[in-house]
Amino acid sequence: MNFSFVAADASKAKADVLVFPVFDTDLTEKKNPPKALLAVDKRTKGLLFKTAQAEGFKGKADQTFVFLTHGKVPAARVILVGLGARAKFTAELLRLAAGRAVKAATRVKAKNVTIQLPVVRELEHAVKAVVEGFELGAYRYDRWKTQNKDEKNAPKVDKVHVHLPDGVKKEKTHDELLAHAKLIAQATNWARDLVNEPAGTMTPTILADAAKTMAKEVGLNIAIGDRKKIEELKMGMFLGVSRGSIEEPRLVQLSWIPRDTEAAKRQPVCFVGKAITFDSGGLSLKPSDGMLDMKTDMAGSAAVLGAMKVIARMQPPFPVHAFFGACENMPSHNAYRLGDVLVSRLGKTVEITNTDAEGRLVLGDILAYANELKPAVLIDLATLTGACIIALGNYIAGAFGADDQLFYDVSESARLAGEDLWRLPVSEHQRDVLKSEIADMKNAGDRAGGAISASLFLKEFVGETPWLHLDIAGPSQSPKERGYLNKGATGYGVRTLVEFVSRRTAQLHNAS
Repeated sequence: MNFSFVAADASKAKADVLVFPVFDTDLTEKKNPPKALLAVDKRTKGLLFKTAQAEGFKGKADQTFVFLTHGKVPAARVILVGLGARAKFTAELLRLAAGRAVKAATRVKAKNVTIQLPVVRELEHAVKAVVEGFELGAYRYDRWKTQNKDEKNAPKVDKVHVHLPDGVKKEKTHDELLAHAKLIAQATNWARDLVNEPAGTMTPTILADAAKTMAKEVGLNIAIGDRKKIEELKMGMFLGVSRGSIEEPRLVQLSWIPRDTEAAKRQPVCFVGKAITFDSGGLSLKPSDGMLDMKTDMAGSAAVLGAMKVIARMQPPFPVHAFFGACENMPSHNAYRLGDVLVSRLGKTVEITNTDAEGRLVLGDILAYANELKPAVLIDLATLTGACIIALGNYIAGAFGADDQLFYDVSESARLAGEDLWRLPVSEHQRDVLKSEIADMKNAGDRAGGAISASLFLKEFVGETPWLHLDIAGPSQSPKERGYLNKGATGYGVRTLVEFVSRRTAQLHNAS
């Protein structure tokens, strides 16, 4: 998708579709809407507003209205997308609206789209939201579809002309924002592809190869370890989980190291992603319905990969490392058993009480390994527990960690990126459920408070390092189409991690 800025009257734009994001008072009060919107309504002799209102469009945050202009203005169609109340405006509402707009434009086979930016306080966030919303909203995963060739070959939105608000002049920073937002959205869509891909064609080896290809493309260092390397590192929990599958496990580390010597010496930022490419539950076998979407159990690793793809181009003035341990959790004659005791890289022993609580086992070894770099902060993303979905639903991640500053920095990054998260307690009152009579701890406790006990398990492997665990089991995939989301993988976490590194870079520059 090609984006360009225009400082002109959008009502005169020649386009297949002209998009106006509107607030809930724009069609009634007619005081604050863009002049171009009022001009279009005037040239259609008031039919635009009258028809919209007749069809129940009130500018609410989930509404979309398509209007055929019949040549009254140069654009063939006008699309109105609601933003809701002006007082409650956020960039995420605009991002969702832009996603709805591009989907509506695609349905009418538009190739050339013009969008008028609304008048808002923080224009840079609006620009970013529109670009991301269009790129993310246009995404489709159709690699395996063969029947509907006409749909696959149908025209797609190619050019997007972004009209600046009245009186705003185009600046160089606008182009930089546009390019950065496009990179983020494309990386998020790539992460979506990885998660949506069936497990049979997204094995641990294939995932590691995808990371290798990306690293070469953007200039990251990468190290990929096989089973022998994992054995040398004494990652007994990782090895235990991987035993039941014929697919070989892979240990992957991607690294951005600044060329500047002093910058390279700074404490690194470390990300860890869960990478169970298929989770059957092992011998604690899941039911069929629970297993159907378990190709997505590597969404945490896809998020850190997508983020690193952008971070490499940002070139922050500090090292950034991303880790994941990729394997399948399968039942077989060689699978790890309930009652087994696994020895972690730290030497802690773990009694297995549920082989379907496998993600925390692999993550524990990978977190301990990443922690050996003595990072300034350590953040993991994992589709870890169904309990977190029960607590927070399908669109909010659970955040666990004792470091208040790190939580604030990540939550602010998530807010700016438009990805919801909510802090949940890492309560020591829950620790008793992990006590084992024969080992240092169990890998699973009671059903109650399952997301908390899972985070307490992970906490055992990070020491005193500032650490935050994001349980993305809910928002890693959407159960339905919503704004710029389709049903399926969302790429949750890419935007938050990129924003976190961006904010940390700005803080370092401001301090120097």
